[in-house]
Amino acid sequence: MSVAMTVVIAPGIAPALDLRGPLDQDALAAALTALPSGTPTLRRHTATHHTLHLPPQHSPAGTVADLLTAPGARPRQTPAQAKASRTAWQSPAEQDASGPFDSPAVHPAGGLPASARQRDVLLDVLVGRPGAGLHVEQLHWRWYGPLDTGRFHAAWRAVFLQEPVLRAAFTDRARTDGPGTAPRVAVHRQASPQLVRHHHGSADWHSLLVSERLRAFDLHRPGLLRIALLDEQAGPAGPTRVLLTYHHAMLDGWSVRLLLRAFYRAYLAEGRTTGGERRPDVRDHLRWLGDQDLTPPRDFWSSATPPAGSRTLPGPTAAGLPAGDSARWGHGLARQRLTPYEAARLREWAAGLGATESTALHAAWALLLYRDGGSGPAPAPVAFGMAVSGRGIALEGAASIPAPLRGALPVHVDVDPEAPMQRLLADLRDRALGAAAYEWVSAGQVHQWSGRAVPDGLTDSIVAFEPPQGPPPAPDGRDPLWTDLDDEGVRVDLPQAVGPHTPQPIAIGAYHDAEGALLLTAVNDRTRIADPEAAAALARTARLLREFPVLVDAATGIGEVLQILAGLPVPGPVAPAPVPPGGGLRTLRAAARPDAGTILLVPPPAAPEACYDALVQAYPGPEALTTVTSPTDTAACLAAVRPALAAGEPLLLGCFSGGGSVAYEVAQRIAAHGWLPPLVAIAGTADGSPASVRDLARTLGAAAGQPG
Repeated sequence: MSVAMTVVIAPGIAPALDLRGPLDQDALAAALTALPSGTPTLRRHTATHHTLHLPPQHSPAGTVADLLTAPGARPRQTPAQAKASRTAWQSPAEQDASGPFDSPAVHPAGGLPASARQRDVLLDVLVGRPGAGLHVEQLHWRWYGPLDTGRFHAAWRAVFLQEPVLRAAFTDRARTDGPGTAPRVAVHRQASPQLVRHHHGSADWHSLLVSERLRAFDLHRPGLLRIALLDEQAGPAGPTRVLLTYHHAMLDGWSVRLLLRAFYRAYLAEGRTTGGERRPDVRDHLRWLGDQDLTPPRDFWSSATPPAGSRTLPGPTAAGLPAGDSARWGHGLARQRLTPYEAARLREWAAGLGATESTALHAAWALLLYRDGGSGPAPAPVAFGMAVSGRGIALEGAASIPAPLRGALPVHVDVDPEAPMQRLLADLRDRALGAAAYEWVSAGQVHQWSGRAVPDGLTDSIVAFEPPQGPPPAPDGRDPLWTDLDDEGVRVDLPQAVGPHTPQPIAIGAYHDAEGALLLTAVNDRTRIADPEAAAALARTARLLREFPVLVDAATGIGEVLQILAGLPVPGPVAPAPVPPGGGLRTLRAAARPDAGTILLVPPPAAPEACYDALVQAYPGPEALTTVTSPTDTAACLAAVRPALAAGEPLLLGCFSGGGSVAYEVAQRIAAHGWLPPLVAIAGTADGSPASVRDLARTLGAAAGQPG
């Protein structure tokens, strides 16, 4: 039979549950025993309409809703339960005249819409494996000489005061914001740096690197950068390891190097500020993005998107390999080094063919994808992600803005063994120049414009050639900043980057060290590519870069260059892309119009797969009706709602009694990653009865604002 009580949860810091139906006091008391300590507030509107406000202590609102809507016998309160479920009651006279989804504190909307690139990062982290440390990057170096912790901290406080990006965070908005659901960025008036100093012997360096990467950032708290110090020996003379850990949702590598120079200047000034806020800043960049016409980049990328069937992995895909095996979790790191002589020779060779070092790296990776990603000598397209700075835009001062401008865009090229190598270099150069005109768009936008299905990734690797890590030298070859630090008895190394973990199976990086050597790195997702295979792919890439200047000239054919790899072992297999957890998304009914939104129906445990099929006829709203195939968990639901979040369309979560716990956890995760949390509507049971279906349809309509 139908359950009389229905619940709509408005997630937030203090969740609010809109209760419709006769209120069973014993059922309420029993349900509230699931709460942690704290006093909930119950507001009575009518005899059959109440609003339950839960305490802001990560209350299990979904569990409470499941208990309130569950049929069957309900235990009466015991004295122990009465203490645990104490409730503060308010009569209608004590209430304000607001609607049923009000929360105790409503804050006005603020900030600017997050960029498309920021949304991509947030979505990757939202649907990624917890603890993977996605899109977290680190910079570290040694500090020789005295390090005054107070002065060090004061200098960073000065930088936070002057740099709006360090006081920026994603807003925790109230439901009165309006129809928009996408994340917004706001700059706070004040923020303090997170700085911890570990004295000699109190921490291990490699453990500190890993723990700082895996320690989650609160995306609603300003300052998505933290500092850790580790004294390598006792005494005031050092050296001390300095570690900066930052999130790509607000900063990129170039930004952090700009901030580091600002810190050195503040340190030399003993923490005193000189001048006001940096302009232009992250807000100016977001406003600039909001003013751009998307028609030209959409037209460009509709033809520049890699074709389906492109070779994208450095090895054959083997369907028998386990993807996501817990024994293979984590990321690996491999390194190769071209000596200063080899790096200079490569640079001169590329220039002689009208290319750059980065184009040479792209060509080597393209040849590797062609040779290792398929079989047969026929021409074939290859595709990979090309890192772009995002700063080659028509915004004055863009090069000096600390903000998350850097990204990766898909590039593809046809590799024909019969064509000359010079043509491959020219094609890659031209592709890069074409993409540079629209390097401010995101990979997510390109994917959306391609019309390809969400699981159909355009690329499976990223290639990044980093710019010089140090500042331009002074005329005498020495940076005045280092001279001033020397006068303080301080010497610092050039910082070293620990590359971010990305959702791509492998990321190739290249940069020059202080001696002019070219350092190559490969960061691999072990659930897709094993460490030996990633290391072998990087070694083959380095071999091509060493051999190009020796064996390749303008007339050399691509087939001849591929012979360099012919004698090397055949690469091992690569695991296929993991199937979305829970079996994937199931669409019950498409949306009636493009902007109607999506309702995700979360199946209760052990519910039949077709439990929501009858809603197609019972619910008249225009939204798309979707569900997740069993087994259902939070990860499956998050993967299912990613397209709706990416499009910024309205989202509502609904379920029969028993699915509320998972649905509410999904809403909390969405809110934690910057989006406006969707309402959670709970009614009926998965008993197949028309009454339960009608109850849920009516509750969905009320939550979605449908008439009736």
